[in-house]
Amino acid sequence: MFSFRLYDVFDLTDSRFEQLLDFFRKYEGAADALTFFTTSTHAPIPLEAAKERVAVLKLRMQEARRRGFRAGINVMTTLGHHNEHLPHSLAGPYTRMTGIEGDVCQGSFCPNDERMREYVRELYRLVALAEPEYIWLDDDIRLANHRPVGQGCFCDTCLERFGVRTCATYTREQLKRQFNEGPEADKLAIRRQWLQHNRDTLNRLLQLIEQTVHEIRPDMPIGFMSGDRFYEGYDFPGMERTLSDNGETAVMWRPGGGFYWDERPAELTAKSHAIGRQVSLLPDRVTDIQSEIENFPYQRIRKSDRLTAVEAACHIAAGCTGAAYNVLSLTGGEPYDDEYGPLLRQLQKNRPFYDLLVGKLGRSKPAGLHTGWNMDSFAVQRLSGNWFEGYIGHITGHHALELFELGLPPAYSESAAVVSLLAGESVRAMSDKQIEQLLQNGVYMDGQALEQLCAMGYGEEVGFRVESSVREDCIEQFTDHPLNGAAAGRKRNCRQSFWNVPAAHLVQTQPGAAALSRIVNYANEEVSLCGSGIFENKLGGRIAVAGYYPWTMLHNQAKSIQLRRLMRWLSKDRLPAYIASFHKCNLWVREMADGRYGIVLLNSSMDQADDLALNIKTTSDRIRITDMQCSDTIVSASSSNGGYSSFLIPPVGNWDVRFIELV
Repeated sequence: MFSFRLYDVFDLTDSRFEQLLDFFRKYEGAADALTFFTTSTHAPIPLEAAKERVAVLKLRMQEARRRGFRAGINVMTTLGHHNEHLPHSLAGPYTRMTGIEGDVCQGSFCPNDERMREYVRELYRLVALAEPEYIWLDDDIRLANHRPVGQGCFCDTCLERFGVRTCATYTREQLKRQFNEGPEADKLAIRRQWLQHNRDTLNRLLQLIEQTVHEIRPDMPIGFMSGDRFYEGYDFPGMERTLSDNGETAVMWRPGGGFYWDERPAELTAKSHAIGRQVSLLPDRVTDIQSEIENFPYQRIRKSDRLTAVEAACHIAAGCTGAAYNVLSLTGGEPYDDEYGPLLRQLQKNRPFYDLLVGKLGRSKPAGLHTGWNMDSFAVQRLSGNWFEGYIGHITGHHALELFELGLPPAYSESAAVVSLLAGESVRAMSDKQIEQLLQNGVYMDGQALEQLCAMGYGEEVGFRVESSVREDCIEQFTDHPLNGAAAGRKRNCRQSFWNVPAAHLVQTQPGAAALSRIVNYANEEVSLCGSGIFENKLGGRIAVAGYYPWTMLHNQAKSIQLRRLMRWLSKDRLPAYIASFHKCNLWVREMADGRYGIVLLNSSMDQADDLALNIKTTSDRIRITDMQCSDTIVSASSSNGGYSSFLIPPVGNWDVRFIELV
């Protein structure tokens, strides 16, 4: 489903609202549904204000349905987002969201406070009685980033509930020490317990909402808006079970993240990967998955029509089945068509392409490289420091963004992975069984992950150890190993004096471990015989260790050649498809209902992609390429090698998308 989320509808005059509906009718197909916010501010509103607003929204929804749209309500604030419009927001003896230092957010509230739970019960009763076709919960149902509070909630009630769980008593100061001091095993244990406490807290709130809504409307679909919720324990399977009453009613999902304007278009694909992670945990029965596309705070030309349209396609490629657009401001008095007509025309024009992607790809899982994340990943965040001192890339999966820009496809589920990408301390969030399974397959890791695995007793399976770290003047030079191909002898200088990343001096510890590169300095003097290498262990697993800038500065030709060949080797040629030419592209590969691959290709460069070569694991010799206007081109294979057929793709414009399927 494709919907629009609309602020301030309750404040519009009847004639202004009629103009809004006329506007959407003019661009038929851009929207199937109109979803109305309960408020335009980010702290919970008093119940009396909520009652007045949903009474207006009830009439607005009736009129929208009369015009042919589905209509529902988005509860903008349940717990609250942060401090805003406080003099006219919820007040009273409710416990505010509290940080571990005792700081509080006046505009957000603790979900374990029984008085707040009574407020939530009455709020959702009012919303359900307004007869929406569905109810959306917004992304304030979380425990982090309620500014100025970073992570919550550490109020007395939450500490007491956690104490009951752990059979202990804690002050905030004591709990902070437990999180950050002492043996790593002890820190991991209590951090995992806190993540489970967070999961239980949110599920308890969602159960209250589900029961309240379904007592009034047993068949009411409830939608949940998510993000990359690592601190909350990423329990989307549990949340879906709760909201659906164990599958008895339909649940909708709206995965999201931040990409509000297009000054940094690479944030678009980063958001797609975050959305892919969120969707990967949902059961197949969840079929209405609308990506959040948000151009907040609605500075009209700060994000282009084209990139807004491309964003919807990329999020479908990552696993969504629709989109929820939050792109319009209704506060001005100008004609809607003057400001937003071009955007709606763009979305209307591309709607057949979105429908094609959804129809072909369904709920299939993207296959390729998995970043090693799981629901406990946040437990190992800064394991040797302050737990809450900002996110680290290997926790969120951001460490692999440049690899994906080389046209190497992501997998968001372990079950769809052909290679695992291990960074930092991420392995500490995994069980021994998970690690042993990974080491039987293909693994690409950095030096820190190697050190962790060796310390955990897996040195024999990984083939290398880190001798030392070198922090200045290091340059990588590729050896003449066959995997380097034409890149043999070439150098890669990532300039440690500007972007300081320690280089790992690796030592082979097992027979058969081979160097892919060595480390030299600016005088061409050898610093290390091995800066990266490969090894095949006795379990049959293939290991690659990258000690020199493993995740960044990958966009030169020599490194791209090496990495594409390396990923094929690690996967034992199970990599489903990849870009074989020197282009900056993102690729999502999914198996369609008929067993064939469906591929979504994004040219992630500001340059047009000419002479782009796509290698697909297939014996077929023809593909169909569909552009965003649903024009088709049939292309025959130019060559084949090792079970892969190579296809030359006709020119793809900058930041443009193609859908590719085997004929």
